[in-house]
Amino acid sequence: MPVKFQRARNEEQRAVRRQAILDTAAAMLAEMPVAQVSLNELARRVGLAKSNVLRYFESREEILLELLDAASRELVGRLDAALAEALEGAPAQERPERIAACVTQCLEERPVLCDLISAQAAVLERNVSTEVAVRYKRGVIANATALAGSLAAHLPELGEEDAFRFVAGAVMVTGSVWTHAHPSPAMLAAYEADPALAVLRLEFGATLRETLEVLLAGLLARAARRA
Repeated sequence: MPVKFQRARNEEQRAVRRQAILDTAAAMLAEMPVAQVSLNELARRVGLAKSNVLRYFESREEILLELLDAASRELVGRLDAALAEALEGAPAQERPERIAACVTQCLEERPVLCDLISAQAAVLERNVSTEVAVRYKRGVIANATALAGSLAAHLPELGEEDAFRFVAGAVMVTGSVWTHAHPSPAMLAAYEADPALAVLRLEFGATLRETLEVLLAGLLARAARRA
């Protein structure tokens, strides 16, 4: 049942309101895809008028970008430990495959994050101010740099620059594969109507893992040629 808020009188109360909006949006994402999260329904659930929600965030997209940033930071923290565990005692030749599998598993466990990533460039970044865009992109760089540092530590021959390239590529691939692995009802019906079309249907985990393996192998091969 929505909570009716009184107008925030100070920064502490504003912070409480902002967090309530973020928490409510996160709860909605657990129930529905990003595309179905509307500002009207969010306002109703949080117990504020839509105009009041816009006092705390300039748009629905800013709210979702903040959630994407928070989820990305959580992933970076988890991957650092997960990579250490996955690579413990692994021969050098097995490390690229294990890294791809580890990254894929961590993303598979976070469907909301994957959905947000898939909407990032085409939707979430389209209705925000320069100020919000700068703040968000700085967070993106910080998250990618932290993850690249962890990867380079576990796979020194990759180097930090190529580790950053791998992270950037992994994000783009994740968004694309997630979108194609979750087709519309019409596409699903088409696959069922004509089995020959099933070759175009992607399974998220397997496709992502294989693509990340190829990307990492290519970066390593190029690094070896430069050495």
